[in-house]
Formats: sequence, structure tokens, C-alpha cells
Amino acid sequence: MKENGEKIEKVLIREDERVDDLQRNHYQIIQKKKGFCFGMDAVLLSGFAQVKERQLVIDLGTGTGIIPILLEAKTRGKHFTGLEIQESIAEMAFRSVCLNRLQDRVEIVQGDIKEASRIFGKASFDVVTSNPPYMAGNHGIQNTNQVKAISRHEILCSLEDVVREAALLLKQGGCFYMVHRPRRLVEILCVLREYGLEPKRIKMVHPFIKDKANMVLIEAVKGGGAMMKIEAPVVVFQEPGVYSEEIRTVYGY
Repeated sequence: MKENGEKIEKVLIREDERVDDLQRNHYQIIQKKKGFCFGMDAVLLSGFAQVKERQLVIDLGTGTGIIPILLEAKTRGKHFTGLEIQESIAEMAFRSVCLNRLQDRVEIVQGDIKEASRIFGKASFDVVTSNPPYMAGNHGIQNTNQVKAISRHEILCSLEDVVREAALLLKQGGCFYMVHRPRRLVEILCVLREYGLEPKRIKMVHPFIKDKANMVLIEAVKGGGAMMKIEAPVVVFQEPGVYSEEIRTVYGY
């Protein structure tokens, strides 16, 4: 098949997979019909992260590749890399990159977060993002599906592993963006500072305006000064079944 004179290779979609519209640049993403799929946390992180023109970006634990693909659509960064340890998930993310013909802009690498600085080299990126596993140790019931369990529980890497490698990967003055659970915020801030990443912006996410926050978005700067801003919170639903204006903007509705 050809489009505008360019040969387009057919991308494999397996029987247990589906293709979802990302509402951005006509991009699509491949996901398992019954497996782990990206959530609102990844989409919110892609809207919270600030990527400047020609910057190099890496997403640690990229899963389906949703964050690099969305950041490529939303920003003017130069190149986007996704690091994923699970071979089958990394392969699926790579096929999503091919589906959107982004091979020259987005790269998926199979590898361990704990080895990220060795794989890519220290001070190699301007921006690091991560939507890491939220559950520490044995907290919470581990999903019997191994892919989901690895995505949700700190089985293959810890919070400290993610922060340490983010700090090593970042250039001086580079930014680290993460989405996590508010109940671990004190621990997160302590670990960030331990590795020279100064918290600069925090934004809480609430399902409804009267609900407690269930997610927190964090920006930290390598070598940044000690001043942090608490931004206005995100409220997901303005009423049951109706997204708020901010959420519609983030999703591109």
C-alpha cells in the first residue's frame, strides 16, 4: 500500500489485541483486549510534563508506549524513548510506533529501569517521565496476571530505582515528571531530594471536587533551587459521567 508516494508497511494486530484512537494527530495505540491498558494517570502525566523544542525525552517503564507517543503529538521535543522490561509489551509498543509511522521520532527499548543509566549513558536526556508501579512491597493484593502485577506493584523495580536512574539520566537542570499516589508523597519527596532532584511543582488529582485526591503529579529539577509550587488541582468529573473541561482538553476532546 502507498500513501503520498510512501510505502506503508502493514502492522500486525493480534487476535487478542485492539486498536484505540488517541484523539491526537490521528494516532492510534495497540492494547490487549483483556490485559493491562493505559489509564488516565498516563494521559494526565503527558499533559503535565513540559517538553521544550528539540529536547530529548525518555519514559521509564513505558508499557504500551502511550506517554512517548502522546508527548510526540503534544510537544516539539526532538526525540522520545520508551524503556520497557517486559518483552511482549515492548514489542507491542514498538508496533504502535510503527502503526503511527513514528520510527524516526519514537524509539522503544526493551530493558531494565535499574540499568537505564548504563543502557543510555549518564546525563543523556533533558526530560524523564515515569508512571511507575504504585504498590510498595507486599502492599495491596498482587494481580494474578503477571503483566498487570508488574505494572502495579514494585516487583521488578522500586520507587528508589526509578528516581535514582532518572537523576542519572538527566542533564543538569533537566526535569523529571512522575505520577503516583498521594499517600506516598512524603516518601517520594524525600527520595527525590536524596538523589538531587528538587521538587518544583505538585498537582493533586481528585475524581470529584469533594473527593480525596487519588493521584499526584510531580515535577522535579536536577540541581534546582528549594522552592516548590502547589498548583490548582485537577478535578476529573464535573458530574457523574461528564469529564471536566481540563480533562477534555488533556484528552483532546
